[in-house]
Amino acid sequence: MRHPILFSACIAGAMVLSACEKKSGDAAVKRAFQDVNVVDESNLNDVMLTVADPNEAVAYFQRTSASDPSRIDLQRGLASSLVRAKRTTEAAAAYGKVVKMDGATADDQVDYADALIRSGDWAQAEKVLDGVPPTHETFKRYRLEAMVADSNQEWKKADSFYEIAVGLTTQPAGVMNNWGYSKLTRGDYTGAERLFGEAIRQDQTLFTAKNNMILARGAQRDYTLPVIPMDQIERAQLLHTLALSAIKQGDVETGKGLLRDAIETHPQHFEAAVRSLQALENNVSNG
Repeated sequence: MRHPILFSACIAGAMVLSACEKKSGDAAVKRAFQDVNVVDESNLNDVMLTVADPNEAVAYFQRTSASDPSRIDLQRGLASSLVRAKRTTEAAAAYGKVVKMDGATADDQVDYADALIRSGDWAQAEKVLDGVPPTHETFKRYRLEAMVADSNQEWKKADSFYEIAVGLTTQPAGVMNNWGYSKLTRGDYTGAERLFGEAIRQDQTLFTAKNNMILARGAQRDYTLPVIPMDQIERAQLLHTLALSAIKQGDVETGKGLLRDAIETHPQHFEAAVRSLQALENNVSNG
């Protein structure tokens, strides 16, 4: 008479065990899918921060951060995407929110200062940078410190910060160009020309530095092109810049000659140079 009871107990035990295994299996599957989702989301966030259209990235991070506003990585992603989209006022406000969240870092403060500078709020950017720990020595921090010092015409501080920034990067061409432009605005044309030359040696494709070098030479009434890498279109554009520099200095005839050289050098029709030359010749004939 005990066998049916024992058999029933075994069946019940097997069913309980099966149910436990099913629950355990379901939990394992759920955890596995959660892990996959985290990886997928992380990859998607990276894509949105780098290769996605900036405004699409903004929309993505606005949507995802709204569903979980306490996640600082999503708020950072939104702020960074707003910078990429050149929506600078919104970006500054977004980074202002990030720096107040749990888990905010010194990098967040530097990025906040960067967004403030982009939006034109130099005074607030300076305050934010003053709050960054002195032990946080990064290229971006010192590049921004140099820019703020420039804006305040604190030239010694600017030079010191630029020098530190150059030493903290393996790609110093951009900051050398900025430093050169700082020298140019203060009237140190030879120092500016030297820095632009160093920037070009670091990055031969940096046309901004080439054009700035021409401005520095023109300010010294040196109307010859430097020996730097340039293609035919760049040569024509640099001749045009040099011509305008000469005209600004009062060397009008030299400027006219340089404009003609620019027009002849350019492989296509160089409308800007043509207009400049025509305007000069019209002024002469009217005068």
